[in-house]
Amino acid sequence: MKALAALACLLLPAAALAQVSGPALEACRDYAKRELTRDGAQFQDLVFDADRDLLLERATRKLGKQFVASILSGNGAVVYETAPSVELSFVCLLASEQKPVFFYWVPRRQRSALAQCTRSAALRAGPRACLEGLLGLEERALGEVYAIRLQEARSGDAAAGNERAYEAYSRSNKAWLEYRDAECARRGVAAAAGPDDARLACMIELSRLRVAEMRD
Repeated sequence: MKALAALACLLLPAAALAQVSGPALEACRDYAKRELTRDGAQFQDLVFDADRDLLLERATRKLGKQFVASILSGNGAVVYETAPSVELSFVCLLASEQKPVFFYWVPRRQRSALAQCTRSAALRAGPRACLEGLLGLEERALGEVYAIRLQEARSGDAAAGNERAYEAYSRSNKAWLEYRDAECARRGVAAAAGPDDARLACMIELSRLRVAEMRD
């Protein structure tokens, strides 16, 4: 994400950005699909999200020796038929309206678990197994980072001759798990449809945030 942000900061001038229109969107999408296929990826589709982050900046400049006429940026996903989609953020450089010359993407750090499990028609018909699989992955990631932090707490206590770090660590973990489960139960009740799916998606997303927080 830092590399993508740095590239965007380098390329985007003070000129106002505009919502996307015209053939640049499909040109970049087709170019990106060819790039993925060339790299050996096997996927069902590549989609760009038509949200407020999808922007097209028109300009005339050079990046090294390459002429760049416009820059498309936004979010999207690599869609698989029976596996969770890979949610991404991207930048696409175009030499002309229909001539992309560069496509760069990074995984989205804050990504929708429901989107991952409903992009393809096969998963959309029954996303529960997909969501449970994603939650299992995040639970394992939590267990791994918790073990590292536990060892650090134990080492600190051994040096200090007490158990303060371990006790604080344990209270923090217990409080966070209670918050996650209660908050996700609330979101499930509030969901207009699929309350269990909404609850699972919430647990996945909050667990991802917790893992990132514990790793920092």
